[in-house]
Amino acid sequence: MSDQMKQMSGQELGDKLLKSVKEMQVGRRARVTKVAPNQVAAARLKTGLSQLQFAQALQISQRTLQEWEQGRRQPSGAARALIQIAFAHPKIIRERFYTS
Repeated sequence: MSDQMKQMSGQELGDKLLKSVKEMQVGRRARVTKVAPNQVAAARLKTGLSQLQFAQALQISQRTLQEWEQGRRQPSGAARALIQIAFAHPKIIRERFYTS
């Protein structure tokens, strides 16, 4: 929590939240946050496969893939190489999935 939020009274915080909700309701947004997918998610998206399909194609668990995509864990050297191949040549991974 920021220092500014810690110093805000309950009334001030409530007023600020209410103002934000009203702005959202009329379609005005003070801030738009864009999150770029990490390399693992970007590679999967290029293949057009779901998380489950991509995990099966790489012969890893879906949970492991989720951990990689969310940045909580990093793929090993060999897995990283597969991710790079998937990014550069998504067709190969799609073929691998559909032939397994």
